[in-house]
Amino acid sequence: MDNRPIGFLDSGVGGLTVVKELMRQLPDEEVIYIGDSRRAPYGPRPADQIRQFTWELVNFLLSKDVKMIVFACNTATAVAWEEVKNQLDIPVLGVILPGASAAIKATTTGRIGVIGTAMTVASDIYRKKVQLLSPSLTVTSLACPKFVPIVESNETTSSVAKKIVYETLQPLVGRVDTLILGCTHYPLLRPIIQNVMGDGVKLIDSGAECVRDISVLLNYFEINRERTIASKLHQFYTTASSQSFDEIAENWLQIPIESRTLKL
Repeated sequence: MDNRPIGFLDSGVGGLTVVKELMRQLPDEEVIYIGDSRRAPYGPRPADQIRQFTWELVNFLLSKDVKMIVFACNTATAVAWEEVKNQLDIPVLGVILPGASAAIKATTTGRIGVIGTAMTVASDIYRKKVQLLSPSLTVTSLACPKFVPIVESNETTSSVAKKIVYETLQPLVGRVDTLILGCTHYPLLRPIIQNVMGDGVKLIDSGAECVRDISVLLNYFEINRERTIASKLHQFYTTASSQSFDEIAENWLQIPIESRTLKL
């Protein structure tokens, strides 16, 4: 048993979609979350800068004595996960491999789509992971740079959001039967994405798939939190406005949130 919290990092609020799934699947675990909304989105930034920002978030979580770190950010996973994982002595999980594995299981036509930030798509990491596991599958990737700003500004149900999602996704409509949401912000736009792609397209939430791996590792290393400890002190940190963060977090997680603004 290990009663220390699990650390989550993201470029902003998107990683809350992973936290929500963790709270559903592993309700006994305690969370410390840091979202770097002040510097979001990470997608258009150069790799060296993303790596630097990610290490800052990692070091903050390490200062909180977490037992595991989850990269709840596809861009950070694509750029820095391997490096961080190799340097730490606690488990470090990313969201990309779980998402790729789930898509392989879900597809029936062998045509998989991936949407993500510019950096995630440029890294080509989802196609590489999918075709490493299943070389016969076709993977079509599409950068959606306007999606993260919509989510970060809490405009996910606006008419502007619907227009942007509709126009952006047109190159994939009718071409895939499975679509990986390759950014943890994107599940907050899921109803619109599903509507545009059609009911026949299976959407893969890479963050939600990651939680299954978290569960496996907690069991493997025997570091689950004791169920007899009733009180959990979830902590949420943002580098931007705590009010804006709290509004999105409360709406998504359905619990009261009092985040703290962190200066990095």
